[in-house]
Amino acid sequence: MTMRRLIHIPIIHSSTELGSLAESVQAHYAQVLGETAWGRQKQAVEELWKHIREKVLARHLDYRRVRIYQDGLPICGFEEKIVREIARAGSPNHQLVVELIEQGAMLEGSEDPQLLMEEYEMQKRKLGKHSAADQAGQEQMRTDDPLAARDRFIAVRIEETLQEGETGLLFLGALHRFDELQSTDIQVITLD
Repeated sequence: MTMRRLIHIPIIHSSTELGSLAESVQAHYAQVLGETAWGRQKQAVEELWKHIREKVLARHLDYRRVRIYQDGLPICGFEEKIVREIARAGSPNHQLVVELIEQGAMLEGSEDPQLLMEEYEMQKRKLGKHSAADQAGQEQMRTDDPLAARDRFIAVRIEETLQEGETGLLFLGALHRFDELQSTDIQVITLD
């Protein structure tokens, strides 16, 4: 009997992946934890990605039967272009994804673009990058948690696209939850 497997890979985003939020995150991090903390954080993230790469490659998967689901990657029709651009900018996460694609893995857009934008706007507000007028407009934002909505969307996306006999690699930030997958016929393994 063939089955569907999903390897959950808990990740921490590098500053490259934070895009326009990186500067604010770094300033907030330094303010809360001190100036040298950001450098230590960056080093820890680099070490984490070396470990993740080693663990993924050590599984010796048949990449022709692998689908990659990347946190923050919208369904848009040019997913690979996005991944390659972020990889060129220095993201170890996206560099690994490109390496796997070049070995035959299939890349899937994993996220609803609208939910990503809601989460982005929420993060900008948290970091104080909005004006008073933007703050007043918060009443029009969704009332449910954008991160939880994103997680539900990702779970449905995996359920719909991961085929029998395939292995999915889910690169997912540490704050995400994927409980919805626990009730499906997909065997979920967390990369240690």
